[in-house]
Amino acid sequence: MEHDALDAGEARYELVISVDARRSGQYSDAEKPRMRERIYRVLETAFAQAGVGRDAVHMEDRGDGVLVSVPGRIAVTRLLGLWMVEVHENLREENRSLLVPLGLRVAMHVGPVRHDSRGISGRAVDLTCRLADSAVARQLLDRERADLVLAVSDSLYVDVVSAGGKFIEPARFSSARLALKEGEVSAWFHLPGRPAPDIGPIAPEEPSAPAGGPAAAPVGGPEAALAAMDAALAARTAAAAGRRVDDSDGDDEDGADRYRAQGDLSVHRNNVYQQPVHIGRVTGDSPRKD
Repeated sequence: MEHDALDAGEARYELVISVDARRSGQYSDAEKPRMRERIYRVLETAFAQAGVGRDAVHMEDRGDGVLVSVPGRIAVTRLLGLWMVEVHENLREENRSLLVPLGLRVAMHVGPVRHDSRGISGRAVDLTCRLADSAVARQLLDRERADLVLAVSDSLYVDVVSAGGKFIEPARFSSARLALKEGEVSAWFHLPGRPAPDIGPIAPEEPSAPAGGPAAAPVGGPEAALAAMDAALAARTAAAAGRRVDDSDGDDEDGADRYRAQGDLSVHRNNVYQQPVHIGRVTGDSPRKD
């Protein structure tokens, strides 16, 4: 991309695009070159299909992704609309021959960008990369088993997406609050070819509730939530007495007995054993009895 006599201290408003591969760390050293080749083929072919010359944009390699800046003379709506459609179609075509499909997280934002001999920089670049790397973008791609997720900044949504346009449907975007290193921001997420995603249950960046308010969802996704549940259950079990709990109104609704379990308490009912069995543990020097 040509930047005629562009001073490193001079900033220009440009569209910044960050593209990251899903779970790139799971690719072996032998597989990564092929992954990278597919990413570039998907993106560069889409630029040509959208009528955007390759030499008109700046592209930086990021190992498992690509960082792009597009000058203001090229309409943002063309990238948000037609280019994204072509990226999605090209990606689906690539994935038809793959046992493990390639997934891409794409983020966009417009802001001041500074160019130097090594690439681009600025808060607009930082924000775009954070959006592509956000937990919401990652989990949406996994949970929905999608090929592609698009994240756009709140300002880009308000200024461009909300007005709609060719291949741009604002009703198919959903918002989320993200707690990034730079502070809390709003962002909008879209799964091409699908209705607006349901983000509520998978937004771990939501800031913690104030004292006395509802507890925030565990950060870290389903694994962290399960770990927290296991820890709470272990604490309750250790503190509970090994006796039956009597309801104040008599029987449970389902007629089942309820127990607080501690140590080796176990309950066996209506079992048919086909051979001698031992239930419980042997303690001290007591011989085991079958």
